[in-house]
Amino acid sequence: MTIKFKQRSVWDGFRRGLGGKCPDCGKGPLFTAYLKIAPSCPSCGHAVGEYHADDGPAYFTILIVGHLVVGPMLFLDFVRTWPVVWVWALLIPCIIGLSLFLLPRVKGAFVGVQWAVGDRSAA
Repeated sequence: MTIKFKQRSVWDGFRRGLGGKCPDCGKGPLFTAYLKIAPSCPSCGHAVGEYHADDGPAYFTILIVGHLVVGPMLFLDFVRTWPVVWVWALLIPCIIGLSLFLLPRVKGAFVGVQWAVGDRSAA
């Protein structure tokens, strides 16, 4: 007797999770609130609440925002010529906004990759 498993693509899980959709069907919403993962998909019934992202999405969001903000700052002249208060007044809202925008998308992608590799372990 052989058991056949459904082949799951990491790319499909990543893409669906990044879009905030269920990694299994790609139709139902992954989140019930800003960062709260739904217990199950309303479209296909897949138990997406069993995937635990923990601190991984926060670390990846910090990494991405750091590269998108700090890297260009090294080459932009206004960082050295403007008063420090002006630079901070410009950069702090950009950092906060970009972080808040990316965090649910990174968390969704994280859950999508967990779905693809079959990891449902709790922390």
